[in-house]
Amino acid sequence: MMQKRHFSSYRRTAIIAALAASLAGCAWMVPREERAQALLGGTEADVRAAQGSPAEIYRLKNGHTRWLYPTQPFGQFTYAAEFDSNGKLISFRQVLRTLEFARAEIGKWTRQDVLEQFGRPLETAYFPLMQRETWSYRFKHEDVWPSLYHFYFDPTGILRLTQVSPDPMYEPRERPGW
Repeated sequence: MMQKRHFSSYRRTAIIAALAASLAGCAWMVPREERAQALLGGTEADVRAAQGSPAEIYRLKNGHTRWLYPTQPFGQFTYAAEFDSNGKLISFRQVLRTLEFARAEIGKWTRQDVLEQFGRPLETAYFPLMQRETWSYRFKHEDVWPSLYHFYFDPTGILRLTQVSPDPMYEPRERPGW
């Protein structure tokens, strides 16, 4: 009788452990942005413990601090944790999105504004005939289509043009029948 109870206790423990492990695994399947929402109001130390050290840190003009967690060069996401002047988390969101890019103001934003909002670009290029430096970011246009978002700056560093193009990394190498 004693062995039977011990076996069922062992079995219960194994089932509970397996269930806990599977639930923990599910927690990591929840998108990073959703997991971080529980940290709102927390400190920089709380965010660092949960999300790791950021790749980029920017002090913003309004006294806030923005931490960026990019997935470039191959990823299509950059997560931004924004802290108020007291070091409390007020926002955590994915910033490489169509609506986020639409906030860029032609003729007003500078390279620094783009850098603080989206982080370091995937790549840069210079077009001498246009006299424009271009910064490109990999993202999912409308959260669906693999694309590149391009910012074109004039020689003084002012944003003059933006453009969306298909991401060649996702284009088929050969197109049958072409």
